[in-house]
Amino acid sequence: MFRFFNRVRTIVSSEMNSMLNKAEDPGKMLDQYLLDMEKDISEVEAAVAKQIANEKMLKKQADEATELVSKREEQAMRALESGDEDLARRVLEDKNKHVGQRDALQESHAESAKLSEELKDKLREMKDEYRDMNMKKDSLKARSESAKARAKVNESLSSIGNSGARGGFNRMEEKVMRQEAEADAKGELRSANKSLDDELAALDQSSGVDDELAALKAKLNSNK
Repeated sequence: MFRFFNRVRTIVSSEMNSMLNKAEDPGKMLDQYLLDMEKDISEVEAAVAKQIANEKMLKKQADEATELVSKREEQAMRALESGDEDLARRVLEDKNKHVGQRDALQESHAESAKLSEELKDKLREMKDEYRDMNMKKDSLKARSESAKARAKVNESLSSIGNSGARGGFNRMEEKVMRQEAEADAKGELRSANKSLDDELAALDQSSGVDDELAALKAKLNSNK
């Protein structure tokens, strides 16, 4: 019915359909559809106006022909009343010509009036459809934006997974744990080495005391 519906029918390839769907932004396309409908409605309004004008012209011509038929009949009657039968005959012949024209014009007017009503019905249908689509437009655009937001959130959440930020975070956590473990191991090793050094130092100190004690014992024995 409308040109923007015909656009869809011209796309015969599924691949082209897929490309078109990816390229179309719902918000922009909804606005464009309404603009196309407004243009179609304007063109149909102009066509309806021309048709109504044509109907009125035919009605006027049919009314004039009807009046002329009545006028010729009255003129024929007056001619007979005046005793001029020949004039009355000629007037009636002319009247009969106009009767044919009147009948043809009345038939044309009837067809034109029917077409006018059909076009006006179509115009009302188009305007009703336009109002419905215009009312739905904001809702559909809002739903489209909500869908985009949900898709973005889901995409972001997916990127936080093992292949994204969360994966990197987990790797850094593991690295820190390894660093802590290495630091603890080095600390334990150092503690172990320090204890051994302390024991050796204590041993050296004990050996020195023993030697001094032995020396004192020897000196004491020599004095006896």
